[in-house]
Amino acid sequence: MKIRILGIVAVTLSLSILACSFQLVPPLQPEPTPLSATSLPVAAPLEGAAMEPVIADGTSITSGDLTGLYERVNPGVVTIWVFGETDAPHEISIPLGQGSGFVIDREGHIVTNQHVIAGANAIEVDFSSGMKVWAELVGVDPDSDLAILKVDVPEADLVPIPLGDSNEIKVGEFVAAIGNPFGLQGTMTVGIVSAIGRSLESEHLTPEGIRFSAGDLIQTDAAINPGNSGGPLLNLSGQVIGINRAIHTETFTVDGSAANSGVGFAIPVNLLRRVAPAIIQDGHYDYPYLGVSSLNDQLWNLKVIEALGFGTNMFGAYITEVVPGGPADAAGLRGGSQETSIPGLLAGGDLLIAIDGQIIRQFDDMLSYLFKYTEVGQDIVLTVIRDNEKMNVTLTIGARP
Repeated sequence: MKIRILGIVAVTLSLSILACSFQLVPPLQPEPTPLSATSLPVAAPLEGAAMEPVIADGTSITSGDLTGLYERVNPGVVTIWVFGETDAPHEISIPLGQGSGFVIDREGHIVTNQHVIAGANAIEVDFSSGMKVWAELVGVDPDSDLAILKVDVPEADLVPIPLGDSNEIKVGEFVAAIGNPFGLQGTMTVGIVSAIGRSLESEHLTPEGIRFSAGDLIQTDAAINPGNSGGPLLNLSGQVIGINRAIHTETFTVDGSAANSGVGFAIPVNLLRRVAPAIIQDGHYDYPYLGVSSLNDQLWNLKVIEALGFGTNMFGAYITEVVPGGPADAAGLRGGSQETSIPGLLAGGDLLIAIDGQIIRQFDDMLSYLFKYTEVGQDIVLTVIRDNEKMNVTLTIGARP
């Protein structure tokens, strides 16, 4: 099984090719997954940017009225064409790739994925009206795989799509995706929220060259494919609840493009609420950082639990390593130090079972909590199991290096 960024759709004569150089699945062995998090208050207003837009006349879309949803939202969805360096002068006018995006305010700011515009020296934005304009890259966030563009067009030509609250979504809720799969502009697909609180690797590397973790992602079975990257995932009120980012697939087309398997991932919109204004105002966003590594959820099985010396009913995020000099090190957290029957797996680390009283059952829960409710400089109380005893540890969150 492979997780692929939906990515840039490369322009060829035979449809589109996924940019396959992005690998998002950590190896399934007892190796640590780097941990850090992002600040995200519940339903935080997007301060510093005019991001309280309405669609058309300001009314919400009646549940189930998919035709009305499309007609109101599609004018705010854009196609993004990426131009770059080429060794063939005659190909200078041929885009290197294509993705999706959407308008978030009447100042001309547009959201897409970082991987969509990576390597671009020119970015074209096409509106459903037929208007085509060049876009300026305001900034990117490799941790969330978000990018902010800006276009200089009359305000009347902009149709911002309102932002919802991704903390309120529930598994089973119907959703719709609008974007440009395989270059097919303005395609709408429908599905449900399949799961919440998923995690993938981010595009941000630690100083040691290991990828940080991106968490609190939305899983959906709405059909998304190469070219959908950066487009909106919407609730049936026409509000953005996520930004489509990646698919989990084992199926590929004859030209090598990843095909939809019903397992897609979207960045939660509440993360955009914090990242976008920070990028617009400061050019970057500082992510909270604990300075620990933890076992991937898929590795928390009975073999591992028994090798670590825990009871079979234990749950939590097991700390395999503490970064020297980091916030966790300063707080006195422990990583594994004792050999076990499983090569590479060290026992003796703390098992994190709660943060500020909120139960943590697995690694993804830890990431989701940190992404939603913490910020740099905030003190949090971690409840851990150490030497078969429960104890509380106070930690001051740092900034991701």
